[in-house]
Amino acid sequence: MGEIVPVVLCGGSGTRLWPRSRATRPKPFIPLLGKSTLYQSTLERCSDRSIFGAPIVVVGEKHLEFARPQAAAITRDAHFIVEPMGRNTAPAIALAAHALDSDKIMLVCPSDHHIRDTSAFTSAARSAAALAAQDWLVSFGIEATSPETGYGYIRRGEALADGFRVHSFVEKPDLETAMQFLSQGDYAWNGGIFALRAGHFLRELERHRPDLAAQTKRAFDARTIHRDALRPDEDLFAAIDDESVDYAVMENTERAAMVDAAMGWSDIGNWDALLQKRDADDAANVVLGNGEIIGASGTMIDSDGPHVTVVGADNIVVVVDGDDILVTARDAVQRVGEASRCKAQ
Repeated sequence: MGEIVPVVLCGGSGTRLWPRSRATRPKPFIPLLGKSTLYQSTLERCSDRSIFGAPIVVVGEKHLEFARPQAAAITRDAHFIVEPMGRNTAPAIALAAHALDSDKIMLVCPSDHHIRDTSAFTSAARSAAALAAQDWLVSFGIEATSPETGYGYIRRGEALADGFRVHSFVEKPDLETAMQFLSQGDYAWNGGIFALRAGHFLRELERHRPDLAAQTKRAFDARTIHRDALRPDEDLFAAIDDESVDYAVMENTERAAMVDAAMGWSDIGNWDALLQKRDADDAANVVLGNGEIIGASGTMIDSDGPHVTVVGADNIVVVVDGDDILVTARDAVQRVGEASRCKAQ
């Protein structure tokens, strides 16, 4: 099977973590849990060179200034593919696949997820790579521990040697449906982590999205190398269809498989998810920076400047970032992105 090549995708802006995360300084590149950024933690999980090869980082032009130095603090062998603009995950993965020998196994990892159990991650990666070497397109099926409505789901099908055939992919459900999924026990969260053999993925992309495949290849073939980063042709890349790998390939292929991954995963998709991953006191409160919580529970203060005091207000989040202040109920954190779109990024 050989080494597994991590392909780290640095897209998105993390608007639901506004004001800390912004389009100019997105979630992967800010320290949210400890001193390392989520991006650095992703690289660190894949740093054992007896298992993983040198990583390929796919990043937008405006974020290369963050990605390059932060990677250098973890590893000196990262390679960079710089997208002139975002075109979603299918073209990003295709670019990485074109940059590799066809038999290489890619482990596609979003750069902004938190995984507590690195050993479980590595075990799942090995199982997924073994399936990918047999030309399965493999998703990590994240252990579903609660009836989440913000995630897509994967339903397990028949057992394979190192995992399962995918029975079906399911869009984000309502709460009642999510509770049914949890009670049935054969559904997992779709965390957007994949193991793919480079050449097989490109063939499946061409089969199911021939125009997108051709557009991406043309942009890659006209690439340049500047500052040790591969750059597809900007004009040709701009013509590529914007589509996720799930819609373009995974939901259409007959070779979709999954491996179970119980590894303490979270996409840290909003302030409530982040609160749950931070160390809390006996009243489930979290204070970072200059703040104090009195007579309340389940509340978080995250201030980079002024002292913030919360009295008697349960289950709220207060974030201060420079001149911007966010106050939200924990059950309304999914709407924070609406506020971020109204602010200069």
